[in-house]
Amino acid sequence: MGIFDQLTAKPWLDEGEVPEGLGQVAARRGAIPQFALKLFLAVATVLFTLFFVTYFERLIYSDWRPMPEPWLLWLNTAILVAGSIGMQRAWKAADEGDMAPVRTGLAIGGGCAVAFLVGQSLVWQNLMSLGYYATTNPANAFFYVLTVLHALHVLGGCVAWVRTAGSVWQQDSEIANVRVSVEMCAIYWHFLLVIWGTMFALLLLT
Repeated sequence: MGIFDQLTAKPWLDEGEVPEGLGQVAARRGAIPQFALKLFLAVATVLFTLFFVTYFERLIYSDWRPMPEPWLLWLNTAILVAGSIGMQRAWKAADEGDMAPVRTGLAIGGGCAVAFLVGQSLVWQNLMSLGYYATTNPANAFFYVLTVLHALHVLGGCVAWVRTAGSVWQQDSEIANVRVSVEMCAIYWHFLLVIWGTMFALLLLT
C-alpha cells in the first residue's frame, strides 16, 4: 500500500475487523457497577459495625433501659427473609436464562421490601404510642437510629429495584442485558437481611 493509500484509508469501514481491546473495555465497563456495589457494601458494613460497637459500649451504663420487642419485629424479619429468597430465585433464573422466574422473584423481593418498610413504620408508631420516645432513654435512641438507618438502606435498594424491574418487564428485554442488575439486587437484599439479622439478635440479647 502506498503512502497516499495509507493516508486515505478508512479502517473503520473494514468488515470483520474489531479494534483491539474492545472486548476488554466492554468487560471492564460491566464490572464497574459490581465494583461500586462492593465498595458501597464495605462502607455500609463499617458504618453499621461502628454503631454496633457503640451500642455495646453504651448499654453497660445504669441508665440503659431495654425496649420491648413487638411481635411485628418478628413478622418483619420473616418478610425480609421471604424477600431475600425471592431475589435469590430471580438471580438463579437469570443465570439460567429464564426470564419468567426472574420477574416472579423480583416481584416477591420488591413486594417484601415495601411490606417491610410499612411494618417498620407500624413498629415505630406503636412504640411511640406507648411512650418509648428517642429522647426518653439511650436504648430507645439507639433502637430508632439503627432501625431507621437500616430502613433507609432498604429504601435505597427499592430505587435500584425499580430500575431493574423496569428493564426486566420490557417486552423486548433480553436476559443478558439484565443479568448483572438482577445479581446486584439479590446481593444487596442478602446484605440487608444479614444486617437486620445481626441487629435483631442484638436487640433481643440486650
